[in-house]
Amino acid sequence: DFCLIPMGTGDSSVAEYIAECQTVLQKSGLTFKAHSAPSGYGTNLEGPWNEVCKAIHDCHAAVHQLGAPRIATDIRIGTRTDREVVLGEGNDRKVRRVEEIL
Repeated sequence: DFCLIPMGTGDSSVAEYIAECQTVLQKSGLTFKAHSAPSGYGTNLEGPWNEVCKAIHDCHAAVHQLGAPRIATDIRIGTRTDREVVLGEGNDRKVRRVEEIL
């Protein structure tokens, strides 16, 4: 999960920048889903470690290219070795499991 925050743009709206980042993620081929929840805004991103880091880097480059002089990004990474996780199904599987319990 990561939350990219453009700063110093002179505009309170960041929609244009986030849309550009979403375009970058689409091109990456990774599984992703933007969210806005009580816990905050962000994008769940799934894939191999190096590809995820590259996608976040590419989002930074694209948002800077649009004119954002500064970017702050919060990143939360989860990994597991106790069982196999099918790429692209990790977050959905976790949500389904909680919904089954409810």
